[in-house]
Amino acid sequence: MVIPLDMQFRIIIFGFAAGIITGMIFDFYRIIRGIKTVKYLIIIEDTLFWILCSLVVFVFLLYTQYAVLSVYVYIYLILGIIFYLWMFSKYFIAVEIAIIKNTSILMRILIKYIVYPFKFIFYKNNKVSKN
Repeated sequence: MVIPLDMQFRIIIFGFAAGIITGMIFDFYRIIRGIKTVKYLIIIEDTLFWILCSLVVFVFLLYTQYAVLSVYVYIYLILGIIFYLWMFSKYFIAVEIAIIKNTSILMRILIKYIVYPFKFIFYKNNKVSKN
């Protein structure tokens, strides 16, 4: 079956975009996983990551190009991953780490201000009951 030229172009573009999406998901997973974990846990995490990643890529390709899976899609998917890791990965990781760091600081501040009135009330009650 001969595929029309515009469909072939879409296959190339969306295969490449799926590779970039896979690279972004991989960077996010790399930050979440950390460096030192147990070997058995790494195997389970990696398996779940690749299952999730394959589902996301399949749904993306299904939505954009009727899930035409040929050798070319896999080639452009791999090229998209390589391009993303080569060009954008370090910047994306830096932004993710900054977001995580700022969010954790914000959460600590919010928890501190939420817990403070309760500490004040219970500390005051304990001080009064001891006298």
